[in-house]
Amino acid sequence: MSAYAVAYVRKIIDQSPDIAEYLRRVSDTLDPFGGRFLVHNAELEVMEGSWPGGLIIIEFPDRATAHAWYDSAEYQKILPLRTRHIEMDVVFVDGRPEGYRGSEALAGH
Repeated sequence: MSAYAVAYVRKIIDQSPDIAEYLRRVSDTLDPFGGRFLVHNAELEVMEGSWPGGLIIIEFPDRATAHAWYDSAEYQKILPLRTRHIEMDVVFVDGRPEGYRGSEALAGH
């Protein structure tokens, strides 16, 4: 089942050239793990509440592969290029199978 790396971009601290370098290199770190951007640098339309930051969603074949990408030497090498200049929260989450219904969340209650 697919898994997703979801990042909430809280604040861009500065527009360092490091960020451009990170962006040039990040896709090459995703390729060996089957990762692909689903949402990146897209305009958000807030329907409820507020969302003062940005959103990034990367799809992976499964959570183990997402972890393998994040922990890889190639990604760890470029990660500081981003973390020094952008404040964000990153989570991994599993997707749901096709046909999943929201009411299935009630099964354990």
